[in-house]
Parts: sequence; structure tokens; C-alpha cells
Amino acid sequence: MDIRLFDAAQTGNIDSLHQLLRENALLFDQIALFSSENPLHIAYTAGHFDFVKKVINLKPDFAKEVNKDGFSLMHMAAFSGHLEIVSELMKVDPSLCRLQGTRDMKTPFHFAAMKGRVNVINEMLSGCAECIEDVTLQRETAFHLAVKCSKVEAVSVLVHWISELKKEDVLNVKDKQGNTVLHLATWRKQRKVIELLLDNERLTSGLLDVNAVNQSNLSALDMLLLFPSEAGDREIMDILSGAGALRARDVNLSPWASLDSRTLSETNHLQPQELVEYFKFKKGRDSPSEARGTLLIIATLVAAATFQVALNPPGGIWQDNYFPNQNDSHSATISGKHLAGWSVLGTSSGVSFSLFAIFNSIGLSVSLYMIKVLTRKFPLEFELGMCMLAMFFSYNTAMINISPDDVRLVVIISTVILTSIAPLLSKRTQRLIGWIIEFTVDKIHRII
Repeated sequence: MDIRLFDAAQTGNIDSLHQLLRENALLFDQIALFSSENPLHIAYTAGHFDFVKKVINLKPDFAKEVNKDGFSLMHMAAFSGHLEIVSELMKVDPSLCRLQGTRDMKTPFHFAAMKGRVNVINEMLSGCAECIEDVTLQRETAFHLAVKCSKVEAVSVLVHWISELKKEDVLNVKDKQGNTVLHLATWRKQRKVIELLLDNERLTSGLLDVNAVNQSNLSALDMLLLFPSEAGDREIMDILSGAGALRARDVNLSPWASLDSRTLSETNHLQPQELVEYFKFKKGRDSPSEARGTLLIIATLVAAATFQVALNPPGGIWQDNYFPNQNDSHSATISGKHLAGWSVLGTSSGVSFSLFAIFNSIGLSVSLYMIKVLTRKFPLEFELGMCMLAMFFSYNTAMINISPDDVRLVVIISTVILTSIAPLLSKRTQRLIGWIIEFTVDKIHRII
């Protein structure tokens, strides 16, 4: 570089710059050929911003050049938060904020996020919304860098912009270690950032993957539990749990992804026995939380069905009172006594009605027991227990009152006593059935 131009840039002498250009109109082109430095870098470093703006107007291409360290003028202005220079450069070329000049491929927008330059972030995103998607060599977004540098205000502004631009998927981008922004915020115990990400009305619900797993097979919740601290963990745990965060071992994985490389088309040719084996629950492949949810749905449906049958039993309910004429033997033989509200099946076949009452009551009591177990430690657990207890006694009352006199004792025993101990006997019954099956199979093998 001409020493006179260097001195002009170093001192910010615009008159000297004009004189040099009058002497040599190709001065700037020669600099581009023979030097890695240009007057923009020198003048900006020296703090002569009027000189910088003059050179930008005379030679806009200088703004795209980087110095020996990989920094362009936009990198420098974004790093120091010089909004006036950033605005001038954005007028020249909005894509300058995406220039990946440094060795780790950080853009000027990344530097603005790292330093928390909120005004610069707004200026850049106003002119070039795509810069929010750029990643570094380590695949870090501006969100990752802002969280790493604890720039909460920058994160807040970025959240606002991705909501406006409908680019919420940026939050799920993973760095080279597989960490999302939520992983980093949880690891660093940045409660405010976590609230911005998970408890924010601006963000579309469900687009942030709270259960993303990194390369160490850790979810955000795992990061919190594996790296505990004294302050803030309880509040962060509540926020994560409220958003549906799970540990990695409980995250629901798609069964197609864990089919031992078997494709969907291949499953169409499986034999019936293979299909049964495939769809069985497999520990380690299927999510316990998903299994719990499925069991809870099934138990609820069984409870609803068995309760409904008590209100409307097979054959229906008598709508009138009937007392056969004792003097008319023919009438007494055809139909026995019944009262309004009694079960038709109970008056016609006491044995069938008793069997129905026993098995239906067992179904209800076991399903209620399953719901109780599956909802343990849930919010409002006590209130839910009261509801189920009230439902159980309502069922017993209904069954007893629709039972004819001659089967009522059997129904009382089955609905009150037997169903109360049925859940407790389920494990013993399971072991007994298993023993019977093994004994039977063993006998068959010996005979064969």
C-alpha cells in the first residue's frame, strides 16, 4: 500500500485521500492487487469513521475484503456495535452481514449476537433476514453464541425476530456436539433464556423440540440433572417439566427408526408371527412414557365401558313393577316378580347376571387401579383419587340396586368385596396362570 494512503487512513485525512486519487485514479485497484489490508480496515481501527464512509462511497468493494485475520469491516463494526457504519454497509450490500471471513466461519451477525449488540442485530435482520440461519464451522447459530456469551437481551431480540419471520425451526438446529440452544441454556442454568424459549407467547407452540438428544444421548432435562447446582435448578425443572421435557431414555423414538434397518416395504412381507413379535413392547426400543400414555388411555376406556354397562346392563332395565297373581298359576310360571329399575337379565337368569356382575366389576376395579398407579405423583393426584373413589362407590350402588333379590347377595360380594381385593390379587393370579401354563406345556412335552 502507498505509504501516503496509509498515513491518510491512519490520520483520517480526507483531503489527502482526494489528492492521491487525483494523482492516481487506479490507486484503489492497485491496493486490491498487492495488499491484504485496505484503507477501510486502517481507518476504522484508528477511529476515523468519516474517512471510512468516504472510502465506502468511493470503493464499495473494499467492504467485502477481509484482513489477514479474516475480519471484514462489517465484522469490526458489528463487534464494536458501531450502528452508523453497519447501516452504511447494509446500504451497500445487505449480504455483507453474512460474510464468513474468519477461520471459524463466524459472520458479522454472529459477532453482534456474541457481544449483545441489539441495535446491530435489528439493523441486520431488517435488511437480511436470512442471516439468522447462518452457522459457524462448529454449526453454531447466533442463538448458540448468544447463550454461550450470556447475552440474554440478544436472545430476547432473536426470539422476537424468529417469531416475526416464522423461522422457529432455527431453535432446533444442533451444533457439532448435537446441542440445541435449549441444551446450552439448561447446562449454563440460564433460567431467563429457558423462559424465553419455553414460556413465550410469541413462539408457535410445539415447534421447539424440548426433547432433542445430543451426541452424548442427553436431553435438556438430562443436562440439568447431570450437572446440578444449588441455585435455580428447581425453577428450571418446573419450566422444563411444564413444557413436556423428558429424559433421553424416556423420549419416544419412532419404531421405524429402530427396526434394525428393516424398511417399511419389508414389513409388508412379514409373516403373522413376525408381525406379532415386531409390535410387542420392547424395553429399550419403545418409550416408557409412551407406553404409560397408551396404558392410561386403555384403562380409561375400560373404566368408562364397564361403568356404562352397569347403568345399562344386557337386556335393559324393567320400567314397571310386576307382582304375579298367586292365584293364577299360569301367570306366575311365565314371569316372576320384578320392580322398576331391576335388570331384565337378572330376573330371567340369575346365574348369567351374577357372572356378568362379577367380571364387569373386576374390569372396572382393575382399570381404576391402573389409572391410580399410572397417575402417581401427577398434579392434583389427591383430587383424582377422590373422583375414582366416588366413581367406584357409584358403580357399586348402581349394581346393587339393579339386582333382583335372589342374586343381590352375590352382586354385593362381587362388587364390594371381590373387586376391592382384585388389584391386590392380580400379581398372584398372574404368577398362578404362568405356573399353570408351564406345568401344562411340560406335561405335553413329556407325553410327546
